[in-house]
Amino acid sequence: MGVKDAAGDQGPGARTGHAAKEFPPLWFSDVTDYLTNTLRKGVAPALGLAAGFAANKARKTWDSPRSAWLALRAPLQQHTMRLWQMICDPDNLGALALLAAALIVLFLLRRWWLKDRVYLLDFECFQNKEDKWVSYKRFEDGSRDKGCFTDDGLDFQLRMLKKSGLSQETMFPSGLHLDPPQPTMAWAREEAELVLFDVVEKVLRKTGIKPRDIDILVVNCSLFNPTPSLSAMIINKFKMRRDIESYNLGGMGCSAGIISIGLAKRLLGSLNRGGYALVVSTENITQNWYQGNERSMLIPNTIFRMGGAGILLTNKKTEARRAVYELEHVVRVHLGAQDDAYRCVYQMEDQDDKIGVELNKDLVKVAARAMEANLTRMGPLVLPLGEKLAFAINWIARKILGFKLQAYIPRFNKAFDHFCLHAGGRAVVTGLSKQLQLSREQMAPSANSLHWYGNTSSSTVWYSFAFIESLQGVKQGQRVWQIGFGSGFKCNSAVWRSLRSTKRCHKAWEHIKGREDQAVDTILQIEADSIRERQEKQKQKQ
Repeated sequence: MGVKDAAGDQGPGARTGHAAKEFPPLWFSDVTDYLTNTLRKGVAPALGLAAGFAANKARKTWDSPRSAWLALRAPLQQHTMRLWQMICDPDNLGALALLAAALIVLFLLRRWWLKDRVYLLDFECFQNKEDKWVSYKRFEDGSRDKGCFTDDGLDFQLRMLKKSGLSQETMFPSGLHLDPPQPTMAWAREEAELVLFDVVEKVLRKTGIKPRDIDILVVNCSLFNPTPSLSAMIINKFKMRRDIESYNLGGMGCSAGIISIGLAKRLLGSLNRGGYALVVSTENITQNWYQGNERSMLIPNTIFRMGGAGILLTNKKTEARRAVYELEHVVRVHLGAQDDAYRCVYQMEDQDDKIGVELNKDLVKVAARAMEANLTRMGPLVLPLGEKLAFAINWIARKILGFKLQAYIPRFNKAFDHFCLHAGGRAVVTGLSKQLQLSREQMAPSANSLHWYGNTSSSTVWYSFAFIESLQGVKQGQRVWQIGFGSGFKCNSAVWRSLRSTKRCHKAWEHIKGREDQAVDTILQIEADSIRERQEKQKQKQ
């Protein structure tokens, strides 16, 4: 299902401007889905009604259960004897062998299918800590005291910060709170230990799983990869088993958290007895605070903040009863073969030999291509029948019959109930929300993650997930969609299905009580102001 083809040249939100040219009309998919759901829901009542008629007829035929048993006993005995004679007949041994082989194959397939099911037992996000808050004033003072930024470079960062949508309560690590900041290896290790140990300890405590029960450990951190590794740091702290399978993913960007989930699922599938996989997603800010003045490399300073998440997965059948979600799909897209995609997020030295991450001008269009490719693969897996039919009819009318029609944009908000968009920046959150036609409530998890925590890289989708559980709640059977973008360039997404209704307050979101609407209001206001400023500049040029 080609999302690029569907989007055409209209851009996000084009649906509202040209509704009259849409074919088939929006009501077509809505009616189709309504009829499909009605038929699906009507199967059980129909079977129940048939069973009721059968029971009523049986009641009229037989006076009591005993009379029914007496009437059915003779035919049952007759068929049982005939079946036994067939089994004992030497001429039927070949057929019996085939039947036995078929039953064994079915049993093995069932075991394989159940083993392939992966459950989310629980997860934990690094909690907001007041002593780590970096207000705009603290950011300015620390940057100025370091003495590495020119007036123009500092002014640019402050302007970007004020337009970022970040609150005054996002977190910087301890090394960057010093006067002047000290982005050293020692302080980077301190940041890693603080975040990693905290989320691992809390998720193990919540689930009641002991460190030595963990079979697989996957840690992802893009820019900080010390020796020994971060995974070894966790193994040493919690004294995990010597035969644990540990992996440390580096340099894979903000979408690496979903890559880790996919890797953990594959590794769990290799355990015949089932097992537990611990996934830890974080990014380290301390040593990656850029100290130069190249504008394209200064942007990360203004939006990246401290955070992390610990996730506990299992494929044990015995744990299914207490699991919260089941992993339905992981879809990965990598555009690294394209030069502009490979270079659009690039760690390098500037002209003064200062190391930083450059975000170049191709990033927006590359991200759009990556998301288009991801949705193209995701669509057939999750879209309801009505959306698939509408897209197919529209495509046939345009491409085969030659009608000049607006391309049909599949509505993914009909496939998912909750959205955890990568909180990579204000423009990412508002742009994706507009393109996916999300409501204010559906946009809120990602907007709040950005506002209260900043861009915490691969863990942003888990902060959004925690927000959904804390303030909105997830009903049994609903789907939660996580989507992340990362260097390389990658777009990865995961779909979770709720196994039970859940609404619980995560500690990571306790501090916003009474301020639940602040994030969306702030981000939308900044977005409106930015649009107004651009329009005024265009008028001045004309």
